[in-house]
Amino acid sequence: MSHTMVITEPKSFVVIPPPPTTTTTAANSYRFYRSMIGFGVSFSGRSDGTINRCIMNIFDLKAPLSKNPRDGVKTTDTVVDATRNLYFRLFVPSVDQDANMPVIIYFHGGGFAYLQANSIASDDLCRRICKETGAVIVSVNYRLTPEHKYPCQYDDGFDVVKFIDDNTNTTNSGILNLPSNANLKQCFIAGDSAGGNVAHHVAVKACEHELRNVELIGLIAIQPFFGGEERTDSEIRLADGPVLSVKGSDRLWKMFLPEGSDRDHPACNVFGPKSVDNISRLKFPATMVVVGGVDPLHDWQIKYYEGLKKCGKETYLIEYPNAFHSFYGVPELEDSALAMQELKYFVSKLLHSPEENGT
Repeated sequence: MSHTMVITEPKSFVVIPPPPTTTTTAANSYRFYRSMIGFGVSFSGRSDGTINRCIMNIFDLKAPLSKNPRDGVKTTDTVVDATRNLYFRLFVPSVDQDANMPVIIYFHGGGFAYLQANSIASDDLCRRICKETGAVIVSVNYRLTPEHKYPCQYDDGFDVVKFIDDNTNTTNSGILNLPSNANLKQCFIAGDSAGGNVAHHVAVKACEHELRNVELIGLIAIQPFFGGEERTDSEIRLADGPVLSVKGSDRLWKMFLPEGSDRDHPACNVFGPKSVDNISRLKFPATMVVVGGVDPLHDWQIKYYEGLKKCGKETYLIEYPNAFHSFYGVPELEDSALAMQELKYFVSKLLHSPEENGT
């Protein structure tokens, strides 16, 4: 089957590429990275469900700022609220561009409990997206669970959106460090894994709020972390799947959700029995959902895609049948490279749509 299918229905499409190929270098580098994070998760976990951050930080390697271009991208950090370590890392293409640049507000993965905006994994991924799309990336460093449970992550994410909205075109606009041709009327919200979950909920909050300068036109959910009390076929079939297990995801939900809540909480099961349909009435942005066939969360991600379609929203599905959870973080994998191409296409498609051009 060819990689790109002919799109005849504007509300959805599915791209199913050939099986990915791997190299020894890719396998070894990914194995080393996963081992480091895996050791950190194992050694930092306490019996009471809390996390020893000192130990975790030993294994969660951090990326320094690159005010001088690295891989064609410059980075700076902007503090939003020092009391909660809320800041964003800004990724800007180093090549001068005359045209306006879209802005992608990004939320990293890590099960709401691990990684930060300056973690090497997060930094590398945002650098790739910046270089691939030519967009300015605003990577949000939100608070982590279990120290800060729901809804802290959503509040932090929306506060960054508000911070950008409030400080654009004012005497304080310089504190954002955005390039002069960054176009906040062409703004996307994006995230991977738990960050994809945060991106969805922040998008809902943003749509419910009257923003003055930021206009959301797209949502990019890369293997978003959703779930529910029901056990889906993919969870049963891939209970001990690579990278993420069902037992592990259950533990993360318990750490994140309010005490006494189950996985049908609306934060987890957004179209479940305890959820209220507040999306149909919103001007919700066009959404791209990336899923992998070897991800235990696969079926929940499909349910999310189908839920958005039922609400009448413009939704696109990108599926890689042989991809495991977090495959996008391994640039040497063919599927990872293809996902970056699809992301670039999605951004370009919305930037050049008739509605965005005012026609």
